[in-house]
Amino acid sequence: MTQTQKRIAAFFYGSFIRRDVMALGDFHPETVEVAKLSGYDIAFDPHANIFRSGQHAVCGVLVYPSHEELNKLYSRDGVGVFLPEAVVVQTSDNRMLPAICYMPPGRNDRPADLVYVEHIIKAAKEHDFPNWYVSRLEEFRFPPKVEVAARTG
Repeated sequence: MTQTQKRIAAFFYGSFIRRDVMALGDFHPETVEVAKLSGYDIAFDPHANIFRSGQHAVCGVLVYPSHEELNKLYSRDGVGVFLPEAVVVQTSDNRMLPAICYMPPGRNDRPADLVYVEHIIKAAKEHDFPNWYVSRLEEFRFPPKVEVAARTG
């Protein structure tokens, strides 16, 4: 008897919103839905990182991988450390669904990888993310300038 692999809802917000990156981990989702995770904001330090924020929301994609596919994706070289958390996302047709979301354990203090940011903006547009969220991502194209204190003496 062949057993079908159990599939779970997973919310992706960074590199894995790109189908080509999912394919590198041998994951080819049949269904990809745009979804929103309220209560979080995104940063690029240097790659996508989300963190709790009562004033923001993060858009991404909802897909249905197996545990094996998730393990392949998150164990690839260069992915870094991400920990699974249970979240509730809202789909574009207003369904509220539980999902797993992998988040880094903390934030880095490094500047955004601007080439990476452009890849995320392009994928967000391809998925037809809401305009307000694409605008939010575009803000990261121009990192804030660091002011240097004037020397006296």
